[in-house]
Amino acid sequence: MRVFSACAALALLCGCAGGGGPAPNAAVPSQAGTQMRTARFDLFDSARGRLIPVVAYDRPAGGPPRRLAIINHGYGGRNTDYSFVARTLVAHGYYVASLQHELPGDGPMPTTGEIYPARLPFWRRGAENIAFALRALHRREPSLDTGHPLLMGHSNGGDMVMLFAREHPEDVDKVISFDSRRFPFPRSARPAILSLRSADQLADLGVLPSAEEQARYGMTVIRLPGTIHNDMLDGATDAQKAEMNLWITRFLEAP
Repeated sequence: MRVFSACAALALLCGCAGGGGPAPNAAVPSQAGTQMRTARFDLFDSARGRLIPVVAYDRPAGGPPRRLAIINHGYGGRNTDYSFVARTLVAHGYYVASLQHELPGDGPMPTTGEIYPARLPFWRRGAENIAFALRALHRREPSLDTGHPLLMGHSNGGDMVMLFAREHPEDVDKVISFDSRRFPFPRSARPAILSLRSADQLADLGVLPSAEEQARYGMTVIRLPGTIHNDMLDGATDAQKAEMNLWITRFLEAP
């Protein structure tokens, strides 16, 4: 499987292995100075009776139409956990909506037994949240380019995203997976996929594309040897966040 070590790949990017690329800090300027405003609101899917709290990140008013990105947190997480990713996406012209998937009163997600069939209803609910949010955000923000959305998900949130991308490939432009481990990646050229893998968790058999599939479909899988699964959010160190944002920026700016 073509899962790169981040250290080796960074060496290639910065020329340490004989390439001619710039050093990481030069290749990816810090997004810390990116102006970003935050808003909170609720979406309500009356057909399902489902509330979807949203934290939205956006640049100040003005400028060209924005593309839409939707962030999906890991199980037990919060929609405020990925502001460092949101800032990088905003810097690249995205309006970012981070959805809250688990709500008070929801039953616990199974952790034992046959994981795939047991968790499929939870992934399905998340995919339905994403589908509704795409429609509702288009109505709420008519200037958004919702025809080429980016979906990002961490862990269980990434499993939701992979389900949605498999069933609606024409409705997704790019996918960023932070260590999703259970739902198989779609084997197709669309959407474009970047997956950052933790140092301490392994995906289930058949989830990640093989080396041949990665080459065929243009997928990128990067292992981060210094970052564990539970650090792939705002609680990461500055160095860890910078490394994750490096790969996100490379992915977004790829031709």
